[in-house]
Formats: sequence, C-alpha cells, structure tokens
Amino acid sequence: MEKGNKISILGAGNVGATIAYTLTVQGLASEIVLVDINKEKAEGEAMDIYQGTALCPPVDIFNGDYPDIKDSDIVIVTLGSARKPGQTRIDLAQGNINIIKSVMPQALKYAPNAKYVVVSNPVDIITYTILKTTGLPESQVFGSGTLLDTSRLRAAIAQNVGVSPKSVHAYVFGEHGDSSMIPWSLTSISGVPMDTYLSSMRVKNPNYQELDHAAILEDVHKSGGKVIKLKGATFYAIALSTCRICECILRNTNSVLTLSTMLHGEYGVSDVCVSLPALLGSDGLTNLMAPPMTNEEQEQFVASCNALKTVISSVNI
Repeated sequence: MEKGNKISILGAGNVGATIAYTLTVQGLASEIVLVDINKEKAEGEAMDIYQGTALCPPVDIFNGDYPDIKDSDIVIVTLGSARKPGQTRIDLAQGNINIIKSVMPQALKYAPNAKYVVVSNPVDIITYTILKTTGLPESQVFGSGTLLDTSRLRAAIAQNVGVSPKSVHAYVFGEHGDSSMIPWSLTSISGVPMDTYLSSMRVKNPNYQELDHAAILEDVHKSGGKVIKLKGATFYAIALSTCRICECILRNTNSVLTLSTMLHGEYGVSDVCVSLPALLGSDGLTNLMAPPMTNEEQEQFVASCNALKTVISSVNI
C-alpha cells in the first residue's frame, strides 16, 4: 500500500490544534500526530477532530509521543509559550529557545529527514536556534516568517484599493515582528505596478484615495497584537499560513513565499534568519531571492536584520 502524507505537530495548544484541524479540512495529510507535554490536551484535540472525519477527507489523527513522529514528511514546531496581551514576540525568546533546545534532539532521533516548519515565536530566533544547534540543512528547516504578515498586508491593500486580496502582489520582508518592512517598490495589482494602477484609478475617479503607507505598515505590525487583545490569542490566520506551507511541500508547487531562513550576504547581511522570497516545494526551501529594492528599502531591511542580531547576541543559544 502506498504511503500517505504524514504530518506531526509538536504542541497541541491553540495554534497546533487549529493547524491540525485545518490540515484535516483541507485533506493535506493521511496521518496527523499531535505531541504535547499535556497528553490529555493532545488526546482531546485529536479526538475532537477525528470525530468529524466522516464528513471530510479521511485522515488518521491521534496524540502520541516522539517515537510516533517516525517517518513524518513534515514536522510543525509550535512549542513554547504564546504571546499574552502586551507582550512582544521577542519577550518570549529565551524561554522558548530553552524548550526548543530540549525537544529537538528527540524529534530528530525519529524524524531526521522531515521538513521542519517552525511556527513558535519569536519565529526568526527559533529557526536560527534550530539551524545552529542541529546541523540540519537550511532547505529542511524554515520558519513561517512573514508569510502571515504578507497575507495581512495583501488584505489591507485589497481593502483600501477595492480588489480581491488574491490580485494584490506585495510582500513583507525582515523580522516577523515590529521591525519588518514593506518594499513598496515591489507591490503591484496583478502585475501592474501599484503607482501605475493607482494613477489610472485616479483618472477615472479624482477622489480615489492614496494608499497610506505608514498606516498600512502599522496595521501589519499591530494587527496580531490587536487580535490577542480582543480574543486572547491568534490561531486561525497562522494555521492557514502553515497549511499553505505544507501544501507547497506535499504537492511540490514550487511557489514563492516569504519564509524565514538564514541569510548569506543578501543585501550585505549574514548569520541571521529573516524572511525574503524563496522557492518552496518537495525539496524544501530553495532559491532564496534578493529582489532589487530602493536604497531606503534596503536600509529598512538591514535595520530589521540588525534588530534580530541584537536579540541573538542577548540570549543563550
């Protein structure tokens, strides 16, 4: 019998459980394993999802321990403390680094060939930690990075411009956090440069509003915190982002996504994990891209990298 796709999720909190549910609804895996120190929580989440599988694509979902992740195609890392109201992702750094360092040897013992998708925050620091402490190839370990930020950006632009988010082509680069930047020179509406598109719309409607770049960037930076303040946690959008990553790997879509990976001289920066566009398929993350940006945009990107380097220098990896 042909082997199906197996995905293991380390951490069965709000994010891990919602990822498992979304994977089930989308039919991306034939086997899903939930691993958590709180075994009852993991068992309850797996049971709750499994009881609905008669109504969606078939999947065997169960809670387990590290030996059960053997032969996983993908291991999704959601372990660690979640952000609380008023906290930044960076506030979580050392505690979550310690958790990741303690569990990764167990994961690698049973799933050395899996693609490791890092979701735990601060995602850039945790991705860097795993790469530095495990010796795994960079194609095999990458963070969800600014894929979620980019989705938030596309949604915000779409709302302002009056088009579908799928027609907006825009990116957030750098840290998944408050130092991230938007390369506005690369944004477009279905291939039409943003400035050209807006100019053409103003010809038809003189009252057509300009995009407020500062307000949109602030929205990208603050929207996650706002959701946490309103409902206590964020998990739907990051689950959709993570499932998109899994889809690209399992279906070998060779899609370009903004994911967190190690830099080696891009824009003059090395030895830090941040997000830039890269190709994602069955071979993992390949072909990291450094598209041309304006001088000001490059300076903003380098500043974001340096902010993360400052954190790296202050923690024990």
